[in-house]
Amino acid sequence: MTKHQVIETLDQLPEEFKPEDLMALLEKIALREKIEEGLKAADEGRTIPLSEVRRRFEEKWSKSK
Repeated sequence: MTKHQVIETLDQLPEEFKPEDLMALLEKIALREKIEEGLKAADEGRTIPLSEVRRRFEEKWSKSK
């Protein structure tokens, strides 16, 4: 994420706003960053096959029972 992207996002706020509005915007920025990281990982082939995700999920939940 770049400073420019953050400033563009902050510019979406009205001149006066509540702290909750700022927190929601920060969550939006964090979500955008996570999505960009995920897309980059996928483009670079750094993904886990669905079968492996299912195996890990089942393994984790079978231990917690």
